[in-house]
Amino acid sequence: MKNLPLLSRKTTNPPGLPDLRDKVETTPDWLVAIHPALRLVMNKRARRVALRLDPDRRIVRLVAPPRISQKTLQNFALSHHGWVAEKLSALPVPVPYHDRTQLPLCGRDITLHINLDKTLKRTNISLKNNDIFISTYMDDVTGRLNRFFKRYALEHFTPLAQDKATRISRAITGLQVKDTKTRWGSCGHDGRICLSWRLIFAPPAAMDYVIAHEVAHLVHMDHSPYFWALCADLSDDFSTGKKWMKHHGHSLLAYGCSDDFSTRAA
Repeated sequence: MKNLPLLSRKTTNPPGLPDLRDKVETTPDWLVAIHPALRLVMNKRARRVALRLDPDRRIVRLVAPPRISQKTLQNFALSHHGWVAEKLSALPVPVPYHDRTQLPLCGRDITLHINLDKTLKRTNISLKNNDIFISTYMDDVTGRLNRFFKRYALEHFTPLAQDKATRISRAITGLQVKDTKTRWGSCGHDGRICLSWRLIFAPPAAMDYVIAHEVAHLVHMDHSPYFWALCADLSDDFSTGKKWMKHHGHSLLAYGCSDDFSTRAA
């Protein structure tokens, strides 16, 4: 993330910038001309200018306080064009949901079969062996299929997490799956665990490691040697899973992404 100190404290926005009182994402022509993946967010809570990568949407947000000039923002974006290009090029190749697309699903390879029929009134999705059949009237089934995967993830993760919690005589008070952007899981002091549904695309050892990691936090709310020892004990293959998430975890964000991120709506 790149930062720039706040330089002015004007009471109104300078010409060329939207008059915003809260954070709103826009795509001004002068910013898109610098890089098509740049988005402007004027945030009244921001103290400085910053660049923030969104690997899921494959965009970079230029976050700034409302009282700063367009020229300052332009110069900042131009001076960090190389940083923007480098971060975007390092993202994994998108894997959009198309007919015959193959995906990993909890350790097995599955194939999507999409039947587009404009006469249909609803979308039906079913998993049979190693195939997912989608009958739909929609040109893009990404959102609908992601909801299907979220339900599948919750059904798959729940018994795994509950089993590990039972082994350490702890109770999980609630388990949720979300499309988290900064971490693959979390565990609260109240025993609630949240996991990224995208872990269904990871190898079993990696998925199991993340679940074990969060369950271990039911005992140790830190990353002490005691925590890591318990995490390893709860994992099926601690070393393999931890290493895969460290080096390849970012690739999970590629599934369901457009293969032309520059044309996606802001």
